[in-house]
Amino acid sequence: MTMTRTEAAPARPAAQAATAGPTMAVQLLGRRESWVSLLFLLVFLAAWQWLPGALGMPEFIIPSLSTVMAEFARMLETERLLFHTGITAAEVVVGFAIGSLLGMFIGYMLGMSPTAEFVLSPYILALQIAPKVAFAPLFVMWFGYTAYPKIVVAVLIVFFPVMINVLGSVRTIDPQMINLARSFSASRWQIFRMIEFPASMPPLFAGLRIGSTLAVIGVVVGELVGGNTGLGYLLVFGEGQANTAMVFVTIILLTLIGIIAYVAVILLERRILHYMPRRKFGIDTDQGGKS
Repeated sequence: MTMTRTEAAPARPAAQAATAGPTMAVQLLGRRESWVSLLFLLVFLAAWQWLPGALGMPEFIIPSLSTVMAEFARMLETERLLFHTGITAAEVVVGFAIGSLLGMFIGYMLGMSPTAEFVLSPYILALQIAPKVAFAPLFVMWFGYTAYPKIVVAVLIVFFPVMINVLGSVRTIDPQMINLARSFSASRWQIFRMIEFPASMPPLFAGLRIGSTLAVIGVVVGELVGGNTGLGYLLVFGEGQANTAMVFVTIILLTLIGIIAYVAVILLERRILHYMPRRKFGIDTDQGGKS
C-alpha cells in the first residue's frame, strides 16, 4: 500500500501541468493578440493624423485626428453633445429591447405552432422585405417629431433576425426528445421550459448580437428622416454646415454605442451560457480555459 501511494503521488502534478499548459498558452496568445490589436490602433491613429496632410487632402475631405478631437471638445461645450448621445443611446436600448422580446415571442409561437407559422409567415416575410427606410417618413407623419418613429424603426430592424434564429432553433429540436418527454407525461409548458427554451438559447444570442448592431442603424435612420434630437440630427446638421469633422465625431460616437451594445450582449451571453465551451484565438478552452 505504501509503494502504491508513493508511485501515484507524482501523477497529480503531471496532470496539473498538462492542464496548465493550454491555459498558459491561451493567456500568452491572448496577450500577444491584444498587443497586436493595440499596435494596429496606434498605426491607424497615426496614419489618420499625418497621412491626409502628407497626401495633400483638404480638411473638408478627411480632417486630421487633432481636428476631429478639437471639434469633439467644441461640440461638448456648444452643441449639447452628451444630451444628443444620451437620447440616441436610450432609443437604441428601448428599440433593441422591444424588438428582441417581440422577435422571441413570435419565434417561439411560430416554432411551436405549425398552423400559426403557415398563416403568419408570408406577412412577416413581406414586412421584412419592405425597406425599413421607406417606413421612416410614414412613422414621422404618424407619431410626429418624437422618439417613437426612431424606436419603431429600430424594432422592425431588430425583430426579424431574432425571430428567425429562435424559429430555426425550435424547428431543429430532435422530435424524439420531445416524444420522450411526452412519454413521461410532461405538459406543453414543461416541454418548452425544459427542452425547447434551453435549446434555443445559443441561436437566440446569435440573433441578439446581430440585433444589437442593427438597432443603432434603425435609430439613426429615424433621426435622419425626421428628428430634432439625437446623433442623427447632429449628423444632418453637420452635413448642412459642410462640417466634416462634426460628421466624423457623430459617426465615431454612433460606432461606440453599437460596440457597447454588442459587448453587453456578449457579457450577458457568457453569464447565462456559462456552461457552453468557448474558443479564444482559435484554441479550444473547454479544458482549463474556462473562466
